[in-house]
Amino acid sequence: VQLVESGGGLVQAGDSLTLSCAASGNTFIINAMGWYRQVPGKQREVVAQITTGRDITNYADSVKGRFTISADNAKNTVTLQMTRLKPEDTAVYYCNAKVQGLGWQGDDYWGQGTQVTVSS
Repeated sequence: VQLVESGGGLVQAGDSLTLSCAASGNTFIINAMGWYRQVPGKQREVVAQITTGRDITNYADSVKGRFTISADNAKNTVTLQMTRLKPEDTAVYYCNAKVQGLGWQGDDYWGQGTQVTVSS
């Protein structure tokens, strides 16, 4: 499975931004996709996830009500719409696919990462 991200960039606090991720390869083995983020010196953390097929979602508490994850299963893409961005949302965002598992479990595949910077 290969994951290619697009989007990201520099925005001001309160602005919106959309990240997209396209999966290719053996996409039929993907059971969930999502976005994680990481800042220097900290562990990578989950931001939002969505299961394939049933579109069940999971969000970090810090982004609930501000971020929305959606999937186009026909195109094997997942999109993260981020609104009311805060400086603390600044991080490298990684697309993730869980494969050969159930729900949020499975082997991990990662995109290359895209920088999101929110200025105050």
